[in-house]
Amino acid sequence: MRHLLMLAAEGGGEGGMWEAIKHNPTFLMANLVVSAVVVTIIIERTAFQLGRYRVNSKEFFAQVKKLVAAGNIDRAIKLCDASDYPILQLVKAGLTHANKGADEIDAALSEKLSELKPAVEKRIGALWSLANIATLIGLIGTVSGLINTFASIAAQGLSQADKQRMLSNGIAEAMYNTAFGLTIAVVCMIAHVLLHTRSKNIQHDLEATTERVFNLLTISSKPGY
Repeated sequence: MRHLLMLAAEGGGEGGMWEAIKHNPTFLMANLVVSAVVVTIIIERTAFQLGRYRVNSKEFFAQVKKLVAAGNIDRAIKLCDASDYPILQLVKAGLTHANKGADEIDAALSEKLSELKPAVEKRIGALWSLANIATLIGLIGTVSGLINTFASIAAQGLSQADKQRMLSNGIAEAMYNTAFGLTIAVVCMIAHVLLHTRSKNIQHDLEATTERVFNLLTISSKPGY
């Protein structure tokens, strides 16, 4: 095994990964496409989570609570209309039904919450599937490279030097396929853990905000509040 790795290193030094792509581009290019999709999803989801949910829900709710306690429901709604952040729109859904019964308030909040939660988790689950796909593409590329290499060196009339060169280049190509696929898979798994954890925190925050708004509106509507 050590001898094979040394040969692979020698062969890789001549052209590296670019030489492997030129020799048999199919599987490496397929994983390049997968990696582009992965990077796009990670950037888009990160921007969505950091951009759309950068509002501190507790601080915002504290402002709304003061307005509701003072009877300024309309002003609280205008405060929510200041931006289209999901947290603000969730609070607004409850405030627009503030003068109605508890059942209608709960229904309005639940409906808005059901609209917001799926968007938080959107496309994150695909990262796990892409990790498996990248790994399998890399393994297929590895097996294909080794099959082609051993078939080539079995040809008649080749010198020992030519066989060693072809073997080292073939092993290098196989190792590049494996390494590239595993690298994409690791990036997918790390990104999935981070984005999924963040999305769960956001969903819990949305649920907590729903409960706060419901309690605020139902309690403040009671006589003697």
